[in-house]
Amino acid sequence: MTRQNSDKQLGRPGRRWQPGRWLLDAERLGAPLDLAKAFPHQPTAPLEVEIGVGKGTFILARAKQRPEVNLLGIEYAASYAAYAADRARRAGLENVRLLAADAETIVGQHLADASVLRVHIYFPDPWPKRRHLRRRLIQPPFIDHVRRVLPPGGQLLIVTDHRDYFEHMQRVLHDAPGFARTHFPQMLDSDEHIVGTNFEKKYIEEGRSFFRIALVKYGD
Repeated sequence: MTRQNSDKQLGRPGRRWQPGRWLLDAERLGAPLDLAKAFPHQPTAPLEVEIGVGKGTFILARAKQRPEVNLLGIEYAASYAAYAADRARRAGLENVRLLAADAETIVGQHLADASVLRVHIYFPDPWPKRRHLRRRLIQPPFIDHVRRVLPPGGQLLIVTDHRDYFEHMQRVLHDAPGFARTHFPQMLDSDEHIVGTNFEKKYIEEGRSFFRIALVKYGD
């Protein structure tokens, strides 16, 4: 969930929440990020990344469902990242870490080649106004970064409810080298929900349509 999250909604990070070691220090990240240090509980486990975690609904549910996988959540809004980290702490989920940072910077500069099994992007901000279109996350340079951090067989999974943004994604991804379309996997143990985010639950109640994209990387 990446829709213009406001720190004012949850208060300033550190004032209300206790994120502890679950919230990584974005200013002290290595290049590449030392995954063994970030996830000492299982330093060699496969890594999945969620971009735009919001309040952490999906990443926490995914972590409980797949304890053998490490999950890194990237959220631009610092208070949301702190809140999600606090939730992970209270749940005792050692396979979850959060970052309050810009996703393109983290993926482009701090994740090693072929280090991420899956990249999850659910209900990103569509930036619908024409003057804001360049702010959309799904752009060719970002997709190049995603391709680099995925190994052969790694997946990029995207869900949106915004038709115009979906059409934009289709254009960007249509000829993206190194990717092929694949079936969208069921992310959580539910027939009702695609991924289980707060936005998704709200939109299901409103009867909105969802648009899904699943890509798999092939070759080196």
